[in-house]
Amino acid sequence: MTVGLLFWRSASADPVAGQQNQSKTATASSTNTVATAATKQRTIITKNLQNYLKQVTADGDASVSFYSLAATNNSAADTTKNQLIYGDGKINVESNATTSETPASTYKLFIAAYLFYLRQSGQFSWTSTNRSGFYQMIVNSSNDFPLSIRAEYGTASINAFIKSQGWTSPVFRNEEATSTTSQSLRALLQNLAAGTGAFSNAQDQQYLLSLMKKQIYRAGIPAGVATVDQGATVADKVGFLDDVNNDAAIVTTSTGQRYILVIMTHGHNQATLDFSRIKAIAARVQQIVYGTNAGTELKNYSAD
Repeated sequence: MTVGLLFWRSASADPVAGQQNQSKTATASSTNTVATAATKQRTIITKNLQNYLKQVTADGDASVSFYSLAATNNSAADTTKNQLIYGDGKINVESNATTSETPASTYKLFIAAYLFYLRQSGQFSWTSTNRSGFYQMIVNSSNDFPLSIRAEYGTASINAFIKSQGWTSPVFRNEEATSTTSQSLRALLQNLAAGTGAFSNAQDQQYLLSLMKKQIYRAGIPAGVATVDQGATVADKVGFLDDVNNDAAIVTTSTGQRYILVIMTHGHNQATLDFSRIKAIAARVQQIVYGTNAGTELKNYSAD
């Protein structure tokens, strides 16, 4: 009788343990389903973005870099599924991104990074004069302040700093800003968004971002994003010279998604301050990656 009882007890599952195991199995299954769906959606988005950027850079007159960032904390986009699709670096697509391009005034982001680096080592400090010059450099894209910094510290020193950060160098030759890549600008903006490297001083980081949100040339990425998402905010720095028009931005959508987008253009008979091509590319990128039907099907795209 004792033997029979022992056999019955060992063969019967504990009710509580059974329920816990069933719950764990259901949770694991649900998690796997979400992860699988997210991977599929992200793969389609990535392929569509690759296809589109390949089209718009095919003639060699544009360079584009896109990099997804983690969503803003506690925003509508700050969910497990969205982070699986769009989390930091989950979507990282570039085209013609290592080709040297004329930076025009986007080089001023390198000047800002250099000054923040000097400040960390006590070689630069804020005064009312240089803070005013810095403001004008970012908001109005004025040249006087960055020219004075290059004269004071030397082109070689600035280029050496840029190289030390892993960004394409030299940017400056013969006191002129002559070349950079969309990939380098994207990498700089990654540091800025994360508050790392030269941007590790939180007050300086936030100061620069606040000025980039105020910069007055809004017809490129800000205008393009707004056609799709009017509630988005864009912190960006433009550059323009002859037929060159560039824009380098950190975008936060109305739902809290965040990403980096750098678009460098020239040719196409565009005039200085003609950001129409950049606007069109930015709008299409926003639709492909974050639109209502993003990642539902593979598509072919024609160049803007």
